[in-house]
Amino acid sequence: MNEPLVELPERLPAVVTCRGCGRPLHDPESRMLRLGPGCRVEPEPVRRREVAQETLPGL
Repeated sequence: MNEPLVELPERLPAVVTCRGCGRPLHDPESRMLRLGPGCRVEPEPVRRREVAQETLPGL
């Protein structure tokens, strides 16, 4: 049926350190990712370009 893709531990260890810099993590999201906010790679923003188009018939 629907099985989880990744099995997460029921509880994270008391001290979780960042995989990037080794500092202790306190934020729950950072602890789960094991990466601090400064070590995460930010995705490149999506660039959009407007193109002149005719409307579709019937809309």
